[in-house]
This record gives sequence, structure tokens and C-alpha cells, in this order.
Amino acid sequence: MQRAAIRRWIVAGVATIWIVTAGLPMRAQTSAPGGRKSDVTIIATRIEKAIAVDGRLDDEVYGRVAPSSGFLQQEPREGAPTTERTDVWVFFDGRALYISARCVDSQPEREVVTELRRDNVNIFQNDNFTIVIDTFNDQRNGFMFQTNPLGAVRDQAIVDDVNIESWNAIWDVRTNRSKEGWTVEIEIPFKSLRYSASGPQVWGINFRRIIKWKNEFAHVTAMPASFGGTGVSRMDYAATLVGVEAPAQSMNLEVKPYTVASSTTDRAARVPFNNDGKVNAGFDFKYGLTRGLILDATFNTDFAQVEEDQQQVNLTRFSLFFPEKRDFFLEGQGVFAFGGVNLGGNNPGEVPIMFFSRQIGLSRGQEVPVLGGTRLTGRSGRYQIGAVNIQTREKPAAAAVATNFTAVRIKRDILRRSNVGVIGTMRSPRAAGTGNNVLLGADANFFLFRGVTANAYYARTDSPGREDGQASYRGRFEYSNDRYGYIAEHLLIGPEFNPEVGYARRTDFRRNFSQFRFSPRPRNSRRVRKYSFTGSVDHVTDAGAALVHEKELRGQFNTEYQNGDTLNVEYTRNYERLPAPFAINPGTTVPAGGYNYQNLRAQYLLGPQRTIAGRLALAHGSLFNGTKTEASYNGRIGPIPQLALEPGVSLNWVRLPYGDFSAPVITSRVIFTPNARTALSSLIQYNSSSHTLSSSVRLRWEYRGGSELFIVYSDGRNTLGSGYPQLLNRSLAIKITRLLRF
Repeated sequence: MQRAAIRRWIVAGVATIWIVTAGLPMRAQTSAPGGRKSDVTIIATRIEKAIAVDGRLDDEVYGRVAPSSGFLQQEPREGAPTTERTDVWVFFDGRALYISARCVDSQPEREVVTELRRDNVNIFQNDNFTIVIDTFNDQRNGFMFQTNPLGAVRDQAIVDDVNIESWNAIWDVRTNRSKEGWTVEIEIPFKSLRYSASGPQVWGINFRRIIKWKNEFAHVTAMPASFGGTGVSRMDYAATLVGVEAPAQSMNLEVKPYTVASSTTDRAARVPFNNDGKVNAGFDFKYGLTRGLILDATFNTDFAQVEEDQQQVNLTRFSLFFPEKRDFFLEGQGVFAFGGVNLGGNNPGEVPIMFFSRQIGLSRGQEVPVLGGTRLTGRSGRYQIGAVNIQTREKPAAAAVATNFTAVRIKRDILRRSNVGVIGTMRSPRAAGTGNNVLLGADANFFLFRGVTANAYYARTDSPGREDGQASYRGRFEYSNDRYGYIAEHLLIGPEFNPEVGYARRTDFRRNFSQFRFSPRPRNSRRVRKYSFTGSVDHVTDAGAALVHEKELRGQFNTEYQNGDTLNVEYTRNYERLPAPFAINPGTTVPAGGYNYQNLRAQYLLGPQRTIAGRLALAHGSLFNGTKTEASYNGRIGPIPQLALEPGVSLNWVRLPYGDFSAPVITSRVIFTPNARTALSSLIQYNSSSHTLSSSVRLRWEYRGGSELFIVYSDGRNTLGSGYPQLLNRSLAIKITRLLRF
């Protein structure tokens, strides 16, 4: 296709996006598209006096309002009554929703309680209580709130059954532990939720309790075991919540100013500098156009609170993937998920990400100043909408020119739980001799029957100096139930496909993938809960299917134990063709050619009920006509919930005809969390491949809801020289934010 034709196609697509957006209804649906799979109904009770959120369940309202109970097991015995009673209440007044629970425990001294950090995944590995609310009653999307007996805080958004861990809301929780178990009271302001309109509501709701010392999962509705730990996100299996009356829409305005002072040294920059001191200020602005559609703006955006990337060992010719961690870009990112790829932070593998915000404000590993931007995200009727425009400044030290980034995403609900959508992105550098990079694509995601999903997309880019081969498409089918599973996928990325506001691990290839799983559950076993046997075939050629790039056969055996431990053994046989030599390690280059190798890997996951938990792994096999041996441990040592050490060791010994080397990466994180709103952590990382030693200390204090103080110190050092490692970069930043809600 010629460039003129491509431009006409892109212009037509952009015009279509504008027309569709302009015609969106401004009122969301208020009834579910078809009945829920659960007939459980929860009734909310209006209260005139707000309950005292202290976790004690001693307000008079608990004596006159009967709780909901009757939780059912998901694991280990699907559909059986839970072994420990759980009672729940739902109240509301003109300002907030209140949810309370009594979690009876016959052996409370065995409760697994090890985590207090906000939004940390280890909260799921504790005894915990989770709430999900489908405020649009569409059986697709919702909001999740999770806590443990210590009152930890974790929240997520649910977009098409996928958990978006980056979503944060303002809410409060208090717990109380006793010899009968533990109790919890949660307050969620209506301002923290998105819903269709004021007045009487019909919502979806579900509750999950995990009794970790028994490894028991229970919900207020019947939940299939095949859904695993993400089953609570299946909003079509939620109960129906009635009785809530949402208040009339207020101004729904939030302003969050910040002030930051920093000092930075970077001796590896194009123009090295020392102790560059700066004081800056800016703000984020959030306005609810409707209860479901939110407009955000940012000016002088600052990322001083960003956590340091975890070091990784890279023994491939492809670049590493590092997830987005910056708050402004994280919120609402689920709307931009495209073609079935989850933007929750996991590595997408070979599948490209059409909009990847980490391309904005970072260049050559350095921060690039963000002047400001706007974002529109949310739901209107059957449409989900995401639009973002960000302007960055130039930064010569990072070879970055002033650039504008734009992304537009629209999805429309179809059938009961499926959707179709379009996406468009543009990168516009303001420098002579450069041109715009544009991407336009369409996708469809079908959730057909229980455990049956299908995804497909087609996308094309337009870049200066590139003609044919700028397309990418994918089709995927998955069937998954508790005993059997099957996946089939076809993916193509053309040789000139170039998503400059996205992420593509590589280009010019065609991939066919198939996987089959058999997962029996042994009867009456007190030790083993489930076995899984998985086999897969992966075949990769160039985009024209003329030349084989890779072939892989993989067999995997997994044992899940009743106590939460897991054993995994995996065997792979590979063929890989290197089109060009690449440096696998400084001083060691692997020549082009075809290579056959095989690998055996075993790993054991120690459950969180142990004082020393984590993952142990051993692997040995061939690599590029040589051998590779790997040993690693990543875990957690927690003598008390407020203090923990998270060591990580990855040791690789590589023996090749072209040179031998070892590639150790050692990390150590120390975390002190005096309460659920304060965390002090330090991280030290050593990577022998890059000969770097990095360290950081980070204090985060949420001194009131949505308002935070950050103090962050970090440095990076070169370990090649003799004596104490030479300083490469160093920074100290102090930042304070203040959330104002109107």
C-alpha cells in the first residue's frame, strides 16, 4: 500500500473516531444485559447516623439489621459451605457506602498476617476480605477493595474481568482482632465511585473471604474453581445489590497541587552535571463530566515518587520489558487495553502494546520533563472511552526533542459480555527532519460461554520512510475450565510495523502457538489439591513464512499442595535462528546461525504461611552451542508484619565456545510499615552484566486521604573500577501533595 493510501485510511479512521465520540450517549445503562448467574440478593440499609469506622461492630445498627451470610467454597471443595462463618452488612447514608464483616475463625492464632504495604500483592497471600462492586450493573466492570486482619489497603479497578492494579481510590478501613476471629468496617465515599446517575441503584456486588491458613476461598455466591484467584472479578457471577440511593451529582472536582525540591547528579549524561538543585510545583486536576466520565489534566507533571526498576538478567537478543509505575499514567490505563492484552503490568511477551505510556517522559533511561497534558476516561452508556494528550519538553542530555503524544481508545459493549473497539495513537516530534508516527487499529474481544474467550485485532502504523509491511494482526481462542484447557493463537507483526507510542518486543515475524492442559484433582488427598499437565508447541517464522526463526516444544508438570506450596517441573526443546551476531555479555558475542538447545527447570514455591516464603528455582540446559545453569531465590522473611526483608538472588553460569561468564543479580529490599498509610523501604541491587550497583530509600506517608509526602534517595554506581564503586548518578527528592475535593 502506498503512503497516500495509508494516509487516506488513517484520516478516515480518525474521522470515524471523532464521529462516534460525538454521538456517544451521556447516560449509562442502569440494568444488566441479561440475568446474572447468581440469584443471591444483598439489601443495603439506609442509616441516619454514620457508623463509627473502628472495626468493632458495636454500633446499635448491628443489633437490628440482620447480616447476609451463607458463603460457599470455591476452593478446596467447590460449592460446599465455608468451614468458618462470615457475616456481612451493607449500609449507606447521603455521603458514603459502609460495608462491614464478621470473619469468625476457630483458630485465630493461625491467621496468616504478614503485609501492611498499600496495594501490595502479598495482601492476597494473607487472610483477607475482598469486596467488588459493579456500579454500572453491566456484568463487565467494577471496583475492588481488599483488606486483611491488620487493616491493610488494596484497591483495583476491574475492566472486562481484568484487574487493573494501578487504580486507587479514597476510602477508609478499620479492623479488630479477637479470640473469635476478626471484624472489619469499610467506608467508601460515593465520590470515590463511578455510577450512572443519582437515585435508586441496582448494582452487582460480591464478597470473598480467604482463610489462608486453610488455603480456603469462599464467596457469597457460587464461584467455579476454574476461575482461580481472579474469580471475584467475574462480575456476571456477582450477587445483586438493591436498596442503595446514590446522592445527586455534586461538583465532583479534585485538585491535587504538589511541590518538589530535588538535587540530581548524572555523570553518564551527554553533558555530565553534579548536584543540580531544582524546586518545582505543579498540579493534577480531575473533574467528573458525568458520574462515569472523568476529565483529568496535569501541569508540570513530576515523578519523584517513582520506584526503581527491578534488575533483570537478559540472555536474549531482545530488549527487556519494564512496566509503567507512574501514578498519572496508571490511572485509567485499563481502558487502553487492546486486542486482549492485559495492561496490569505483566510482560506481554510477543504481543505488541499499541499504547504504552512508558514511551512518554523517558528517553535513554532518563526522565524527560512533561509540560502537561489532559486525559478523558470512563464510561458513557455502552461505550468505554480513553483519550490522552501529553506534551513533553526537550532534554538535550537525553537526546530528546519536544514531543506531543496522543492516544484515543473507544470500546463498545456487544452481546452480554463482549466488546469491539478502535484505537489511534500519534507521536509528533517538533524537530526539523522528523515526521509524525501514527497507529490505527481495531479489535474484538468475545466472552462467549463459561471459560470460552476469543480475541482478534488488526493494526497498522504509518512512519516516515516506511512503506509496506506496517501491519500487525492477531487471533486467539482459549477454552479453560478446571480440568481441561486449550489455547490456539496466530500473530503477525510486519517488518515495518513501528508503534512509537507503544511497545513491540520485535518485528518481522509470524507466530503459531497451541497449548493443551489437563488438571485432575486427586480425591480425598490431604496433601495434594491439584495436578496440572501442560504441553505446548510454538512455531515462529519471518512475516512471509519463508524462514523458520524459532521452534519450541514445552512440557510442564505442576503440583498444587493443600497448604499453598507449589512444585513445578518444566522441560523445553528449542530451535532458534539468529539473523545477526549479538553481544550476550560484554566481551562475549554469539555468531549468527541456527541453534538447538534443551532445558530442564524445577521450582518450588513456599507458601506465605511460612516465616521464610518465596520461590526457589534450579535450571540446567544448553544455550547457543554451550550450557547454562541457573539458581535463584526470590522471597520474603517477615519476623513481624511491620518489618520484612525481601532478598533476591539470580545466579547464571554460562559456558559457551565464544566465552564463559557468570551473570549474578542480587537484590535486597527492607520494608518497614508502621501502619497501612506509611511505608519506608530500601532497595539495593547488584547486576554483574552491567557492572552496576544501585540503591534507593523511599518514604511514603499518606497523611490524609489522597495527600502524600515522599522522600526519595537513589544512586547508581559502576563496579568495574578498583576500590569503592564509582558514582554514576544520584538524586534526592522531597515531594508533598495535597488533595482538595469539592
